[in-house]
Amino acid sequence: MPRFFKNLLATDKLIRVFCAGRLVHPVSLQLFGLAGGYDGFWLDAEHAGISTEQITMAALVGRACGLGSFVRMPVTNYAAVTQCLESGADGVMAAQVVSAAEAEKFVTWAKFAPRGMRGVNTQGADAHFTHKTAIELARDANRDHFVAIQIETLGALNQVDEIAAIDDVDLLFVGPADLSSALGVLGQANHETVWAAIDRVAEACRRRGKAWGIVPADPAYADRCAEKGCRMITFGSDVSAMRLGVQALKTMFASQFKAS
Repeated sequence: MPRFFKNLLATDKLIRVFCAGRLVHPVSLQLFGLAGGYDGFWLDAEHAGISTEQITMAALVGRACGLGSFVRMPVTNYAAVTQCLESGADGVMAAQVVSAAEAEKFVTWAKFAPRGMRGVNTQGADAHFTHKTAIELARDANRDHFVAIQIETLGALNQVDEIAAIDDVDLLFVGPADLSSALGVLGQANHETVWAAIDRVAEACRRRGKAWGIVPADPAYADRCAEKGCRMITFGSDVSAMRLGVQALKTMFASQFKAS
C-alpha cells in the first residue's frame, strides 16, 4: 500500500479529511471525492458498526477517487486492528486512549515484529493478496501504515507528551466533544479549558516532531486550529453532509415548505 498519509505529513500541506460512519456507501464516498479538495477520510468504527467488508469497499472506492482512508476504533480488540489493515485501509486511529501505555499497546497491534506483535498473513490487501512475501509485507506495512492516537480523555491529556514521544505514532487527534466532557464543560468546545488542552497537544507535538488533527466545532474553530499548527482537519461527515443537503433543498424551495 502507498505511504498515503505519511507522504502528506512529510509536506507542509493541510490534510483535509471527512468522516464516514452511518452512510458508508460507494456513492456517498464518491460524492465527497468528486467535490474536490479532500485528501481522504476516516471510518468511524467506534460509534458505528462497520464491517471488514465495508472497510474493504471504502478503501477501494477511496483509492479510485484519490482519497486515503483510515479507521477510528476503540482499543479493545487486537484482531480488529489487523483486519482493518488487511482490508486495505491506509491506517488506524485509537479512540478513548487513557494512557501512554495503552497507546503503545495499540501501536504494537498495528506493527509486525520486531516493533510489534501483529500476526503475519499474506492473504490481505496490504500483501496484495499473496503477491507479497511475508518479509515484504512486514517491511512495507511497518514502514507505510499510518497510526494515530486520539487525545480526548484526561488520562491521555495528562500523558500527552509521553504519547507524542512514542515511535511510530504519526499523529495525535483531538476530539473536542469528548475532551470538553472530560474537562467538565460538555458541549463548550470554545471554553478556555478546552483551548488550553489543545495548546498542550499542539506543544507536545511541536516538541516531539509530530503532527496533530482535530474535528473543529465550526469554521472559525478550524481557522484557529490551523493557526496553531494543526495538520489534519475533518470537514464534515456523511451524516452532516446529508443533513445540510436536505436543509439546503428546503431553503431552495422555501415557498413550498411554508406552514399551511
